[in-house]
Formats: sequence, C-alpha cells, structure tokens
Amino acid sequence: MAKKLQKAVSRILSSMFIIIVCLLALVVLSSRISGGTPTILGHQVKAVLSGSMEPAFQTGSIIAIQIKDQHSSYKKGDVITFQMDGKLITHRIIDVKKQNGQAVYKTKGDNNDGADRWSVTPQNVIGMYKGFHIPYVGYALNYSSSKLGSALLLFVPGLLLLISAIRSINGAKQELEAGKVG
Repeated sequence: MAKKLQKAVSRILSSMFIIIVCLLALVVLSSRISGGTPTILGHQVKAVLSGSMEPAFQTGSIIAIQIKDQHSSYKKGDVITFQMDGKLITHRIIDVKKQNGQAVYKTKGDNNDGADRWSVTPQNVIGMYKGFHIPYVGYALNYSSSKLGSALLLFVPGLLLLISAIRSINGAKQELEAGKVG
C-alpha cells in the first residue's frame, strides 16, 4: 500500500513539474517570438523582484495584472504596475491628483516607510494588479528569461519526452516478452 502511494505521489509531482516547465517554456518562447510580454485574456504575468509590497505578495512571486486600455482609471488603494526609469514597479496608489487635466498618481510600496519620490502619469501605467499571485514561481520565470534559462527550457522538455518515449518502449517490450513466456 505504501509503495502504491509513493508511486502515485511521485507521478503527481513529476506531472506537476512537467506542466510548470512547459508553461514556463510557453511564456518565455511566446514573449521572445512576439518581442514583448505575452498577454492572456487581457492579463500579463509579472515577476516580483523586491519586497516592497510584502505582505500583499512576496519577493519571487508572480502576479497577474490587467492591462490598461483607453477606459482604464485608477483610484486610491489600487495596486498598479508602471514603468519608471526603465524599470517595472508595482506599488499601491496612495493619492490621485489632477495635473494639466489628467490624473497623476502618488504611489508607495506597502512595505516601504515613505511614499515614492515620483508621481506616475497614466502614460507610464502598464496595468492593475487583480489579486492573483503565486509565490516563488517568479524566481523560475525570471531565470527562464535569461539565455541559459531559455536554453534549458528548450532542452528539459525535450529530454523529458525522450525519457518518456524510452520508458514506453521498454514497457511494451517487457509486456511482449512476458506474453511469449506465459
């Protein structure tokens, strides 16, 4: 009984690993092909690289953001992802002001002592955090974006498919041999 349970757990964990690797490969390859970040149903997945928003989400998490459109508007308390000095930042809006007829957002990381020293214009906003995050997967996503990580994402699924094919062939061979003996 324990052996069957161990085998079942092993198969589940192996399947989960294969699914995660394939999903990471899909995300990275589609972003490389499109030249940008892949969008699924109006949402993008971003890796969290700092602890500024803890405890809402931890460093190394991935978060889903809803991409802004021409009708998007944000209010105090919303968590937005924006571009600032060539970096993507995800912080909470603590104040909204009007400047030259448009909204300007003052932001702060939940874990930071003070407000950000900049103001965010609507042109810099990428989208809004929608409450979905998965801890630790961001580390893998970030690594998979590197050259070595991309190469491994191509190599590992291929190797897993090869191993699976060899196991299937060996299993079929053993069944044939068992049928000849019995």
